[in-house]
Amino acid sequence: MSSVPKIVNRREFLKTSSGVALFIGVSGILPQIISCKDTKGIKEQLQKHDITAWVQITEDGEITIYNPAAEMGQGSMTALPLIFAEEMDADWSMVKVEFSPQEVAVYGSEGWAPGSKLMFTVGSRSTNSYYPVMRKAGAQARYVLLNSAAKHWEVPISELSSNNSTVLHAATNRKISYGELVPVLAMPEIIPDFSPEQLKNPKDFQLIGNTIPRVEIPAKVDGTAQFAIDIKLPNMVYGVLERGTLHGAKPTLTNEKEILAMDGILKIIPFDYAIGLVADTLEKALEAKKLLKIEWGDAQAIGYNSQEIYPTYEKIAGQRQTGKVVQEIGDVNAAMRSATKSYMADFKNDYVYHAQMEPLNAIVQVSADLKSAEVWVGSQQGVDPKLGVPDLLGIPHENVNIHLQYLGGGFGRRSMNDFVIEATLLAKEIAPLPVKLIWTREDDMGYGTFRPLSLQRMTASVDKNGDISGLSHSVVGDGGNLVASGSRNDHYNIPNQLVEWREASHGVRLKHWRAVGHGPNKFAIECMLDEVALGQGIDPIELRRKLMVKSPRALATLERASEIADWNTPSKEGRAKGVAFVVHGSLGTGICEISVDRSTGKIKVHQFWIALDAGIVVQPDNVRAQMEGGIIMGMSSVLKEQITIENGRVQQSNFHDYQLLRMQDIPERIETDFIASAERPEGVGETATPMVACAIANAFLQLTGKPLRHLPFTPDRVLQVLNS
Repeated sequence: MSSVPKIVNRREFLKTSSGVALFIGVSGILPQIISCKDTKGIKEQLQKHDITAWVQITEDGEITIYNPAAEMGQGSMTALPLIFAEEMDADWSMVKVEFSPQEVAVYGSEGWAPGSKLMFTVGSRSTNSYYPVMRKAGAQARYVLLNSAAKHWEVPISELSSNNSTVLHAATNRKISYGELVPVLAMPEIIPDFSPEQLKNPKDFQLIGNTIPRVEIPAKVDGTAQFAIDIKLPNMVYGVLERGTLHGAKPTLTNEKEILAMDGILKIIPFDYAIGLVADTLEKALEAKKLLKIEWGDAQAIGYNSQEIYPTYEKIAGQRQTGKVVQEIGDVNAAMRSATKSYMADFKNDYVYHAQMEPLNAIVQVSADLKSAEVWVGSQQGVDPKLGVPDLLGIPHENVNIHLQYLGGGFGRRSMNDFVIEATLLAKEIAPLPVKLIWTREDDMGYGTFRPLSLQRMTASVDKNGDISGLSHSVVGDGGNLVASGSRNDHYNIPNQLVEWREASHGVRLKHWRAVGHGPNKFAIECMLDEVALGQGIDPIELRRKLMVKSPRALATLERASEIADWNTPSKEGRAKGVAFVVHGSLGTGICEISVDRSTGKIKVHQFWIALDAGIVVQPDNVRAQMEGGIIMGMSSVLKEQITIENGRVQQSNFHDYQLLRMQDIPERIETDFIASAERPEGVGETATPMVACAIANAFLQLTGKPLRHLPFTPDRVLQVLNS
């Protein structure tokens, strides 16, 4: 539903045929029962009261639970309401799920800063951050129902229990369904602020941990699921932008009159970096876009060639001064001076594009007086859940209504709101008509926001006992956390460590890409460990065993992966196995088995085994699907995907020259095994992807004795290594 009902007197409730919504106070105060037909005044109430409105119940027993996170295929539309339903003791067969309003004060989860709240589906944080929120809200909803039954039956609430949307009184053998309670629902003055110890013991879970089909899958299969790209509003017009392929270049349009004279062209809107068009059909907008004559100005990226930059990065890595320190333990220089042997290698990765399947798009309608706006968009939300629209229009946040839709792929790209801002600027110029802005695939690839190109210089020292005594990791590239994240080694007992970032900027647009810096950095770290193991004549699993001596949860994933992959049994002729450990939310060890066609340089991944410690697993089947998807996406980026830049301009334009993994290239088997845990759930969406590069490269090292150090592992690069 697009709005939440108005709050009425706390001691009253309105019975209606459509049921009631329970507004549960975060701190156990301001409880309300609201008529689901009363849809006025919500935004004022949301500003006034710290309330949580999570659930709606009808007299026929139907329960609607609101999902506060984006749904982009990762399963939040089921996982988060399932947590709520578990504590509420709801009959899952009677549950419907809808997106919550984008009101961070009400529906936000804990942010990164103490006391902050966010509605931001990034960083594999949704299940982890909403787990305590949804459990407490579900328990409070159950308390309201038990309290109402106690008053209705005139019995102590302590004598009541609940199960499967039913309240039970064992002493009198009475029971009443949640739907039947709606006419007699009474809100208590105070609702307990349940502590974690007062919530269900995980051993008593009925829904969490079981096979529960995802609620949105049937609609996605039969085509009724609504994405933003599907929406068509009355009198809607269409917007496109020509942004070029030189990031940051300023355009000058030289044939404006000619374009405006074309049939259906309503307006030309210039941007600092693009020329915008609005037309009465998308076809007319795209046709006019082709005819734009634009003179592009200079930009920082002019003269930059991505495939020629690595020697410069090597020089930066070799400079004596230290960059920005990410982690420092002990003294790596002292460890190096006392080492009996040292190892050094540079690992490189090219730019990678998000390649989400649904083109970027948004619909924005600004009122004629420019004082309110409505937005229909598939978004990963943001620090501002209103996506920057209020500030852009200079209007209060409550005057902007965001209608969140399913996302046809996110991977970090839709954590940006640039396309929403563009649509808003177009809509402001054409108000009150709704404007649908669409980025073509060529737009998104040419003016994309890429995972950064980077170089990691790894240096390892080995002491007289054969142990790794020091590890230095110098990351060279643009983007700060985009290149430096994932470079820490908190689960490896290495006494002397230094991680640093050295900046090198070229004016190319960058953004979080699934697992952010973990992909390139875990590639470098895990491959360096295997190169040390090879040099020291140590089994790679045994080396990691020693390093994980103080990290039992990490070690458990290593041991389980070794077991399910049958690590100690040699692979068949022409194949080899490689191992990698990753922590990104969850802890996981991955092992793959590969072969290499030495005539073509093509790597074939035959099998992939994963041992995962994700804490409490809310949806086992979905977690397996996440791991499988993460492995396949990782394989695509590791074996195929590559953005190159020449003279500052992106060279790829569509999937004919930006290759993705094909069905015939997927492994014969991807097996995920869970480590049993009662710990708080951790994210799983970004754990598998960073395993892939290092596991494949380590298997290649085992098979050939030669290292792969430059992503992607294209056949020509593989042949070059084999023939070196």
